[in-house]
Amino acid sequence: MAQKRLGRGLDSLISNKLDKSIGKTEESNVSRETFVRLSDIEPNKGQPRRNFDQTALEELADSIKVHGIIQPIVVRKTGNTYEIIAGERRWRAARLAGLTEAPVIVRDYSVQETYEIALIENIQRQNLNAIEEAVAYQKLIDEYSLKQEEVASRVGKSRTAITNSLRLLKLEDGVKQMVIDNKLSAGHARTLISIDDPKLQVKLAEKIVSENLSVRQTEELIRSESADSEKKPKKESKPKEEAAKAPEYIKIEEELKQILGTKVTIKQGSDNKGRIEIEYYSLDELERLISQLGAEL
Repeated sequence: MAQKRLGRGLDSLISNKLDKSIGKTEESNVSRETFVRLSDIEPNKGQPRRNFDQTALEELADSIKVHGIIQPIVVRKTGNTYEIIAGERRWRAARLAGLTEAPVIVRDYSVQETYEIALIENIQRQNLNAIEEAVAYQKLIDEYSLKQEEVASRVGKSRTAITNSLRLLKLEDGVKQMVIDNKLSAGHARTLISIDDPKLQVKLAEKIVSENLSVRQTEELIRSESADSEKKPKKESKPKEEAAKAPEYIKIEEELKQILGTKVTIKQGSDNKGRIEIEYYSLDELERLISQLGAEL
């Protein structure tokens, strides 16, 4: 269902979904195409996308020199200038191509709506790396007090997809940078979330990259490292039940960590009895875990 919503295109999402959410009709918020000087257009300071491929921009600029800007830039009026809602890449390429003006459509949207549309456009065009996308979702939650379900609804994705994306923000900065630089995929990065030791997390990420490991191989590596960590003696005295933990319990514990994306500890008692401890670090994460456990059951 989420895929169908995204497949309708950005124009449909702008004119229908967002207009209805703020009580406007499509007709009341549509402006005709006009031309504006490029010097009067400014990028959106809250633009989710931070990385623009220079080679790709130059290729687009070459195309614009020949064909012009086919799709107008969507902007909103801010004083004497226009802020980009959607189309910053076209604006940048038009400047490279030497144009002095560009076709625009002026929309009357708030700062939050502008940010949401910019995020939607980048998701549709797959312009954001996984960390940029996660940061954008977190901004909607923090600055606009949206819940994960509301973020999911606005961008046409499932709540699980939003939750999995946000989990990437728990990674160490060095690992995040590898994702931003396209050295590490989001799938590889997610397997590292269960590693609590920051230095080990970065070390394993570097190993994944240098040895070009698949996600499955990475999961095996994480399981192996976790098992080795459990076997290493610690300075602190450990409870008897943890010290005597059987290998099969360690394996199950690690599998649960991978499934739930958080630290899971099995407290092994006697007579095959015990308890499972699942850690969470926010109310949102607790709700996610409850939802995920319900889905698994």
